[in-house]
Amino acid sequence: MSTLLRNAIVLLLLLTAVTGVAYPAVVGGLGHLLFPHEAGGSIVERDGKPVGSSLIGQSFTDPRYFWSRPSATTPTSNNGASSSPSNQGPTNPALTDAVKQRIAALQSADPGNQAPVPVDLVTASGSGLDPEISPAAAEYQLARVARLRGLAQAKVRELVAAHTQGRQFGVLGEPRVNVVQLNLALDRASR
Repeated sequence: MSTLLRNAIVLLLLLTAVTGVAYPAVVGGLGHLLFPHEAGGSIVERDGKPVGSSLIGQSFTDPRYFWSRPSATTPTSNNGASSSPSNQGPTNPALTDAVKQRIAALQSADPGNQAPVPVDLVTASGSGLDPEISPAAAEYQLARVARLRGLAQAKVRELVAAHTQGRQFGVLGEPRVNVVQLNLALDRASR
């Protein structure tokens, strides 16, 4: 075996060990040590049982719950195993049809609501797994959720405010409401 080939094999094995084993183990270990909740998937529990993640959106269709942003991953639910955008542009008839169907579903769940439907309730995000909606999307759904749960709108508005995060560092992104955590809080308030 030539020296050049032997050196190439040794370098391949060394880099495989460093970048494929040691580095991921160190980074994963530090992540679990410094950020155990996040490194563990940011799991949200109810009664000691995992019900979701605060980082991955879930599909809610029961009108008693706040609905999440639609997912492009599957027609009926958010599928964390296949995160992807829809790749449908504004001139694509399939996107127009999907938006019309989503608007119809929202209006069917709340027939008296004449407010304009916020865009994040009818369009999927780039990842297709957003766990949050805009405060406007929460406000659009607030009366329906309060009515169907028999709660005062003021109480539901308090829960929305408690689960609304502002801009990161005061300047990055937009205010947002975590839907999974809000819906769990609604379940607790309705008991």
